[in-house]
Amino acid sequence: MARLPRIAIAAYPHHIIQRGNNRQAIFFTEADYRYFLDCLRQAKIKYQCRLYAYVLMTNHVHLLVEPSQLEGLGELMQSIGRRYVRYINKTYKRTGTLWEGRYKSAVVSRDEYLILCSRYIELNPVRARMVSHPGDYRWSSYRFRALGEADGVLDEDPWYAGLGSSVQQRQRVYREWVAASIRDREWDQIREATQKGRIIGRERFQTEVEVMLGRRVMGKLRGRPRKKRVAPLENVL
Repeated sequence: MARLPRIAIAAYPHHIIQRGNNRQAIFFTEADYRYFLDCLRQAKIKYQCRLYAYVLMTNHVHLLVEPSQLEGLGELMQSIGRRYVRYINKTYKRTGTLWEGRYKSAVVSRDEYLILCSRYIELNPVRARMVSHPGDYRWSSYRFRALGEADGVLDEDPWYAGLGSSVQQRQRVYREWVAASIRDREWDQIREATQKGRIIGRERFQTEVEVMLGRRVMGKLRGRPRKKRVAPLENVL
């Protein structure tokens, strides 16, 4: 069966997952994480993409990327993948593939689903029980958004920018958002939409995407996220 064409739309965010081959490790030392981020920083500048959120896990990465041009997303991932594989093979005297086939991606609507995906990405280390709080994990965008820590690779997304009139207010509101109750199946739906190359957004957004692409797009992340209800972090995660 022929593979369905990947959904990619210029000027819209995309949630991306790239895994190590057979779910094996792709990062081994702190230097590896730094090198990957440098590859990401250079590629996003070269291919005119914006990076809104990320997390680098031991054997996979999540990115929230908005390409300014249709080809930008593929070019960015290809550039990072090739450069990072060369680095790993040379550093650890290995050969062969590092990645598990094509990266997975889903188009994300430019509304509250954008920040919903950011939360999903930044809570990965908590779901994996690597840390008890997202701020304890070094290799993600959370500490920039929630704590104001400098991060040379990130861009500020439009939804985050609307969280408050000051930097401090935006950080506080974002911390509350991340700690808020997670609606039923939120994580499963985002994961499924990304794995299957679908849409993360409302039904109206799916219709807009179908018009832009000129073809039917099957499946989406259904339902509007419930209104935030702040709860203690330990009761949420």
